[in-house]
Amino acid sequence: MTDFTPISALVGGGLIGAAAVLLMAFNGRVAGISGITGSILTPRSATGDLGWRIAFIAGLLAAPVMAHLFFGGVTQTVSGNVPIMVIAGLLVGFGSVFGNGCTSGHGVCGLSRLSVRSLVATATFMVVAIATVTITRHGIGGL
Repeated sequence: MTDFTPISALVGGGLIGAAAVLLMAFNGRVAGISGITGSILTPRSATGDLGWRIAFIAGLLAAPVMAHLFFGGVTQTVSGNVPIMVIAGLLVGFGSVFGNGCTSGHGVCGLSRLSVRSLVATATFMVVAIATVTITRHGIGGL
């Protein structure tokens, strides 16, 4: 297990919640990253609101860079196994399409709106994530 840092987890969670609330308050939109990104990749569906979508994604990309500049030493550990990462990315993409949303859309925004569909989707995400970690770390040798 990685080192748990409760202060940074609390601040990060608060910032995610604040971003979701502000996006809903000012744009009336749910902060579902897969939907925001998908609309950038297919601009016809983002008629008139491409600018805020690009700004939102730019903020997501700029945040770790800013954290590194201000706080230093920010590291992220990712598997070096490229085929597994590609398969994982494709499965996450398929799951987001199949589940009609991603963890941010369902887990953060949907649950806060008491959506039953989001509750089922989030429970499914969690069960699959737990099973995946269990299998990869204890079953097939930690790919």
